[in-house]
Amino acid sequence: MAAAVCAAPACANVRQSSNAGHQNVSGINFSAGSARPGALSERARRVAARRAAVTQAVLTPPVGHEEVRPSTILRPVSAAAVDSSKALEQFRSMGGASRYASEAKSSIMSIGLSIHTCPVEIREKLAVPEDKWEEAVAQLCSYPHVEEAGILSTCNRLEIYVVGLSWHRGVREVEEWMSQYSGIPLEELREHLFLLRDRDATSHLLKVSGGLDSVVMGEGQILAQVKNTFALGENVEGFGRHLSGLFKAAITAGKRVRSETSIASGAVSVSSAAAELVQMKLPSNSFDDCRVMIVGAGTMSRLLVKHLVSKRCTEMTIVNRSRGRVEELQADFPEANIKICLMDEFHAEAANHDVIFTAASTGIIITKDDLAKMKPAGSCVAGSRRLVDIAVPRNVDGNCAEDENTICYNVDDLKELVELNKDKRLKAADEARDLLAHEQASFEAWRDSLETVPTIKKLRGKAEAIRMAELDKAMQKLGEGMTKKQLKIVEELSRGIVNKLLHGPMQALRSDGTDPSEVGETLVNMHALEKMFDLKNQDVPTRGGAGRR
Repeated sequence: MAAAVCAAPACANVRQSSNAGHQNVSGINFSAGSARPGALSERARRVAARRAAVTQAVLTPPVGHEEVRPSTILRPVSAAAVDSSKALEQFRSMGGASRYASEAKSSIMSIGLSIHTCPVEIREKLAVPEDKWEEAVAQLCSYPHVEEAGILSTCNRLEIYVVGLSWHRGVREVEEWMSQYSGIPLEELREHLFLLRDRDATSHLLKVSGGLDSVVMGEGQILAQVKNTFALGENVEGFGRHLSGLFKAAITAGKRVRSETSIASGAVSVSSAAAELVQMKLPSNSFDDCRVMIVGAGTMSRLLVKHLVSKRCTEMTIVNRSRGRVEELQADFPEANIKICLMDEFHAEAANHDVIFTAASTGIIITKDDLAKMKPAGSCVAGSRRLVDIAVPRNVDGNCAEDENTICYNVDDLKELVELNKDKRLKAADEARDLLAHEQASFEAWRDSLETVPTIKKLRGKAEAIRMAELDKAMQKLGEGMTKKQLKIVEELSRGIVNKLLHGPMQALRSDGTDPSEVGETLVNMHALEKMFDLKNQDVPTRGGAGRR
């Protein structure tokens, strides 16, 4: 279009000069000269015809510039892209984010359910304990379209992160595994699932690690659980480079949110939220005179003891399968008077307590029938025993809520406490989101930088194949008269030439992923080199003949 606009003044000039030419031709005075009139007339006609042809050529532009120079319009890097900023601008105008839309590229997917969308009855059936984590990852990676897998399993969520080459097929395979593992029909399971892809999936994990998706915003326990997931996956084959990098970024993001914002001030874990909720619901808003029991002696119970002591609740009974861990708690909290009971004493001891927190990994330990055999609770709870179940799978049977002398709470009830704390955390959450956006940009830049690795391998592999082929030809022409020293010199000469020629392209393809704009330039270079050297359909070289996963 620009060519047509610029040609308009020229067209006008041509019209004028063309008309003038015709007038001059028609106005020739044949009688003034000695030349023959017939010859001059013939010459004038040829000049006029020639000028008319020029006028017609200028006035009639080509039909569609795209038909004339298709390679100019479709090529990814034009002559104007010598300057890196111009290259980036052109790259963005061509749809930089979708530069691989026509290529096979793995996606990061997050599929799962959480307290926000799914009841505890469903979540507990999908909980993956640590001793089954590696087996579950191996099962997921055995599906043809799942390349990497990692599972974040807590009392509030079950989130599966996978890297898959096929988006739709990968999702279908993960759903199939979840249905088989839990025994829940897929149609029922889908009502509670969330599904995120690529940037949405990575952003979600960073928010989870930062505590922005927790029941109690900013609670610190989830960061420890993300760290634990990363630790579980360190030596597992299916927990590959992309997910390892993602969880590292999530841990970094979680640490920054808590150290650089005030979101952690006053923030509580699920255990401390449970203690706060019970205290808030007690008639006196105090644990004074209440007989408190804790079932289990793991991390959740340790946090419960810590927060109960901070609320001046120092008399408690801890029930566990063995005495070892409870004795450790006695040593760690000397200010608390902790009584030890074993699990076979649980029902008899429970009847003597007013508030019972359960955080054991043993499944259901108390039912409505058990409660019916117990004597009423004390006056400090107005005769209504409190059962607080923070275990997943649950320890308290759902029918316990039907007992008229019992008030039951589970992890879902902690939402009430969240509402009380929400307003004062909103400002800190906004600050946290800015930090998370920065960390996500760094991760995405690092991940994009990995895209050049196959191109580097392909380019070097192609150059090496050409070098070897040409070297063999030269050796055949030189014959067998060369010494070993001469052969080595020729070999090193060919290798040196190739290395020096590749130095520039290789440097243009390398990026540490810390600067997004630099990564953008690197990807422009990658796309250009793939076109120049026809690398699209070339296999990635492997060591020792082993294929690439």
